[in-house]
Amino acid sequence: MIWLRSMLFNLWFFGLTAVLCVVWLPLAPRGARGALAMARLWARLVVWGLRAICGITWQVEGLEHLPREGPALIASMHQSAFDTLIWVLIAPRFAYVVKQELMRVPVFGTIMRHAGMIGVDRRGGPGALRTLLRDADRALAGNRQVVIFPEGTRVPPGQRADLLPGVAALAGRMRLPVIPVLTNSGEHWGRRAFRKQPGVIRLVLLPPMPADLKREALLAKLSDAFATPLSAPVDNSVGRAPGRL
Repeated sequence: MIWLRSMLFNLWFFGLTAVLCVVWLPLAPRGARGALAMARLWARLVVWGLRAICGITWQVEGLEHLPREGPALIASMHQSAFDTLIWVLIAPRFAYVVKQELMRVPVFGTIMRHAGMIGVDRRGGPGALRTLLRDADRALAGNRQVVIFPEGTRVPPGQRADLLPGVAALAGRMRLPVIPVLTNSGEHWGRRAFRKQPGVIRLVLLPPMPADLKREALLAKLSDAFATPLSAPVDNSVGRAPGRL
């Protein structure tokens, strides 16, 4: 049954993505507002499919650490494709830091550029860093909530990865506290895993880290935070009920 549900969800996910991308080009208004609205519609329908087809719901804990308005810098663990879509529904003016290659994908890349996503060339050296910081200035001016995945790729649950320094560069440039985020998404929607396991995906926002930390100290504290066991709900947290949109 899990295999069948997973197959149906994959058909839903890829079919929905293709249809919305094609429909958006001629019909949606240009600019960030239209692209962000389309992204939210897409994310809502994807998580609806997760719940209705696969029995996967989600909840957020620690939302008190995310500013209700204004810019923020969110450093999230990355275990699943789920992590790359859920902030569309949590942050009012999200802006993901993504691999530059994704910005070159036909149609999808166009939407991402219109939505104001931040592309980074991880092999681009100093020039890529300057571009990242310039885009960070734009995001800060637009009161965007920047979401970055310091691990740089999806990491299976229980494994560790060296963190990339881009998050420290963003923190120094934007002068914003870094909000670490833990997740168990890989237990339900694993990297390159066909089977989707029923259950609750949890996102836990931890207290922000000071913006003025040196690079080495910030990366060390963030690495320690990502190593925190996600075994029980965080006390005194606020959030949304599993699967509620």
